[in-house]
Formats: sequence, C-alpha cells, structure tokens
Amino acid sequence: MSVERKPLDDRQLDALLERLDALTAEVRGINRKLDTQEGLLRVARELSTLTESLQALAYAALGQQSPQVRRRRSG
Repeated sequence: MSVERKPLDDRQLDALLERLDALTAEVRGINRKLDTQEGLLRVARELSTLTESLQALAYAALGQQSPQVRRRRSG
C-alpha cells in the first residue's frame, strides 16, 4: 500500500516543527518528574531503614528485645 505525500510548504513545516518542539519539551518534563520520583523512593527506603534502626536502639536502651517483625522486601 503506497501513500502519496505532498511536499510541505514553509508554514506547514514550521507548524510541524513547533509541535515537535512542544512534544520534546513535554517528554523532558516527564523525564524530570520520573527522576525526582525515583530519588524520593530511594529516600523513603532509607528512612524506613533508619526508623527500624532507631526502634532497635530504643528497645536496646530500655534493655528489651524489639519485637521480631518480618517485612517484605520490595524490589
């Protein structure tokens, strides 16, 4: 199946390039947001680990053993 294409005039080409530039800017924005979310996930994991450590220290300071809780490891 062959599709016949007409040549684009300058106005059409400029409009097409503007749309491509807008799409490129949108993709860059989405990538920045994803990078930020990945960083926040890492921080959340570290905070969770820190919380567990602080709880263990608190129980140790009280001379008690902390409850044994099995947590699922995420990915």
